[in-house]
Amino acid sequence: MTKDEIILANKEFLFPAVFHYYQEPLVVARAKNQYVWDADGNQYLDFFGGIVTVSVGHANDQVNAKVHKQLDTLQHVSTVFANEPQAALAKKIASLTPGGQLTKSFFTNSGTEANETAILAARCYTGNTEIVALRHSYHGRSAMAMSLTGQGAWRLGPAQAGIVHAHNAYCYRCPFGLTYPDCEVRCAQDMEELIRSTTGGRIAGFIGEPIQGVGGFVTPPKEYFPIVEKIVRNHGGVFISDEVQTGWGRTGGKWFGIEHWGVTPDIMTAAKGLGNGTPIGLTVAKPQVADAVHGLTISTFGGNPVTATQAKAVIDFIEEQNLLSNCTETGAYLRGRLEELQDKHEIVGDVRGMGLMQAIELVEDRKTKAPATRQTAMAMEAARENRLLIGKGGMFGNVLRITPPMNIGRADVDQFIELLDHSLAACGAMAAVK
Repeated sequence: MTKDEIILANKEFLFPAVFHYYQEPLVVARAKNQYVWDADGNQYLDFFGGIVTVSVGHANDQVNAKVHKQLDTLQHVSTVFANEPQAALAKKIASLTPGGQLTKSFFTNSGTEANETAILAARCYTGNTEIVALRHSYHGRSAMAMSLTGQGAWRLGPAQAGIVHAHNAYCYRCPFGLTYPDCEVRCAQDMEELIRSTTGGRIAGFIGEPIQGVGGFVTPPKEYFPIVEKIVRNHGGVFISDEVQTGWGRTGGKWFGIEHWGVTPDIMTAAKGLGNGTPIGLTVAKPQVADAVHGLTISTFGGNPVTATQAKAVIDFIEEQNLLSNCTETGAYLRGRLEELQDKHEIVGDVRGMGLMQAIELVEDRKTKAPATRQTAMAMEAARENRLLIGKGGMFGNVLRITPPMNIGRADVDQFIELLDHSLAACGAMAAVK
């Protein structure tokens, strides 16, 4: 198919709810390591990685070699049969969880399914039904996951009963008009009032992303999750950490994002970077929580031998290449270069994130913090013209999301900053004309 035929087929044969970042869809033809090529042969530096998914580079040679071997050995059996790749992956994951306390896994096909499984487990274990999620959150596209999501734009239907949304720790736009640390983390303290006033007082659990992905990489202060955890447990709930975007070392120095806050969750969910492009969902829990899920259940493709082989190969590559340290070191370098852009471009209001999960929030005025939504769309188009792929998010659509493969180096960061600098400058010029 030609590029035009692909674009036309997308319009005619796919749900219109499938969105594109650009005015004209970008047709991707191939990719390798940190680069992507479109149907016209143009090369792009990929600093978004398929929505925080390409963790160890496109078409990673070491990972693919193991996958090719597994393809010729055993491709599918479903969860009604035991297989070595699934068992090996589950055993490896158990050794990596915080304190080694979460040791039982259930594999599915996506982060959405992983979060569905987590809520089911929380309700089975506690005997309670109500769930607390966070404003500005994103947890997937099923009816349940959209109800957990705290953004109207991503909720396509009525929310399910029994889910309430607490304040997130959006320090740049504090919902209470306060300033950290003098605020005494009011957003976290408010969890007590929320549970007492909007639930029956006994909850099944709390689910939160350590750093909110689609929400614009909102990064809470160090006190936030420890306070929330205590309140949640006092009201009978379990703590669920949604690591779909923050897992596998991306935040630097730790395997999972929540570890930076010193909290050991009862359940964690993961997807995206675990598969490096292969569809996978993981729900891993403490044994007593996992064992509370009684009765029969199945995931036809969960724990698929090929998928499990790829996920295990990804973890092995991260370990062998010491990518947790690279995310810390190269992430710190990236953060410093982004702060240089903040000093240079008035449109950059905030820089935030951890490791190789960074974002810049664009504003029309730094004093009023008016969201630069229109200019952000321009910046995305300018980045495309400059052969750079980045993501967009935030409640107001004014946050640029930056999540390159975790095995990039400083030279890649320098190339990225040069391209982003040109893109922000072009965005400012376009905005001035319009």
